[in-house]
Amino acid sequence: MATNLEGNKIIAAVLTAGVTFGLAGFVGSLLVHPKRPHHAAISVGGEAAPAAAAPAAPALDPITPLLAAANVANGQQIAQRQCASCHSFNEGGRAGVGPNLYGIVGAKHAHADGFNYSAAIRGMADKPWTYEELNAWIHSPRTYAPGNRMSYAGLSNTAQRADLIAYLRSISPNAPAP
Repeated sequence: MATNLEGNKIIAAVLTAGVTFGLAGFVGSLLVHPKRPHHAAISVGGEAAPAAAAPAAPALDPITPLLAAANVANGQQIAQRQCASCHSFNEGGRAGVGPNLYGIVGAKHAHADGFNYSAAIRGMADKPWTYEELNAWIHSPRTYAPGNRMSYAGLSNTAQRADLIAYLRSISPNAPAP
């Protein structure tokens, strides 16, 4: 009763080689701790180049000029797709994870009574939500108000931000003209 074990031997050899290489890599990383240089070992032209300053965050283009051509219907779709899981948009609507956004344009930063705003937003409580403030917030909430609790990463497309802000203006009866 001879059975062919050649297939099992091949599989065992491949598995053994994999485990051996994995262990060798692990042991090697424990034994060797490479140090990366903090500056170039050689300089071209005989002088060391000055250290470059950290790049500043790019300035946002003003959103107000784009609002005249913004599409409110597109803005409403963006709001439903990206914001409605946390915010409501109807007058007197509930606060969810985020506050109700009805009437947001021109309202103060911490406008919703009873909502538990982060310290970052409470610190701006008397500051109104202007079109440019909304633009900066929607672009990157973390950059606009470091320490806020909003998990939204932001909306990088300028035209979509303009559409969304136009929609928010359409549901803000006391919004100032752009």
